[in-house]
This record gives sequence, structure tokens and C-alpha cells, in this order.
Amino acid sequence: MFKAYKKLWLGLGLFVILSPLGLLATGTAFGEWGIDQLPEEAGFIPMGLAKLADLWQYAILPDYGIPGLDGSFLQSAIGYIFSAVVGVALIVAIVAVFARIVKE
Repeated sequence: MFKAYKKLWLGLGLFVILSPLGLLATGTAFGEWGIDQLPEEAGFIPMGLAKLADLWQYAILPDYGIPGLDGSFLQSAIGYIFSAVVGVALIVAIVAVFARIVKE
């Protein structure tokens, strides 16, 4: 499977490695606003989001961090890369499951 999609995997790997570049940007990333920032960025809080606002405080990797790795840029970069790897792995797994279901 790797050989058939070699360019895709290399591109994804490049994006994973470059993900810590977000640490150099000022402010927050587009769409990653908290419930307190949303009214000033988007103008309102969607009703469904307001109901689920407390759910996001229990994230698996809050603020892209790994517990115990707080502090320096390098430690934050490792957290970003790890979060990217976990995200890519979850998406690949979900797509693989759906592909298998559709194939059958």
C-alpha cells in the first residue's frame, strides 16, 4: 500500500514534520478558538457548540502537549509532531475501515 501512494505518504510526512511551524505564529490558529474567543472572531456562538463547550476541556492531547513535556520550543515541537502523527493515524484508520466496508 505504501508504494501505490508513495507521494501521498511523503506529503503527509512533510506536513507532520512542518507542523511545529505553527508555534512561530502569533495569536491562535483559524478555527481553534475557545468558547470565550468565538464571539469576537465569528460574531456568535452556535447553539450546538455552546452545549458541547465543556466536552473539549477533556481532550486527549490538550494544547498539542504531552503531559510532562512542557517548557521549551523543542518540547512543544515534539508535542505538535506527536499530535500530528496521532491525527494522521486516526484518519488513516477510519478511512481504511470505511474502504473495507465499501469494498465488501
